[in-house]
Amino acid sequence: MKIGYIRVSTDEQNTTRQELLMHEMGVDELFIDKTSGKNTNRPELKRMLEFVRKGDTVIVESISRFARNTKDLLELIDKLKEKEVNFVSKKENIDTSTPTGKFMITVFGAVAELEREYIHQRQAEGIKIAKQDGKYKGRKKIVNDKFEKIYKEWKSKNITAVRAMELLGMKRNTFYRRVAEYEKEKGI
Repeated sequence: MKIGYIRVSTDEQNTTRQELLMHEMGVDELFIDKTSGKNTNRPELKRMLEFVRKGDTVIVESISRFARNTKDLLELIDKLKEKEVNFVSKKENIDTSTPTGKFMITVFGAVAELEREYIHQRQAEGIKIAKQDGKYKGRKKIVNDKFEKIYKEWKSKNITAVRAMELLGMKRNTFYRRVAEYEKEKGI
């Protein structure tokens, strides 16, 4: 069977272009994820990996739709290889049923990861410049009118830290960072 895998990063993004490609390639079964590719913890990817059988071919529009780093790509390819399933990436013209395709998958995976690293590097550089220019302040601080009251309840041991976090709607790191800021502010 020809198995198609499609991924877009968000629910708002359109899968039509990838779906048309899958139709043109005669895909028998299609799996679509609408989530980030930052890791392999994707529901439809998992279902697809369970679904494929010996002799099947998994088809993707491009490597970046399948995996965003070399490690994940090679691990996914290994899982397919263990099940004797081939992998085809249309954009990069890779077919792992050939020796050249097996070599190229490693090369293209490394290139995709390098590009992702460049994107992060450029983003970090842009944020640094924006901060220097006073245009970037980071995320807005969670402001909660109940903080002081709940802080005092927690410090008096009337409630646990976990309960304080629940009441404030804060995660652990945010709560303790806010506590440190508050105590510094108040000279405690």
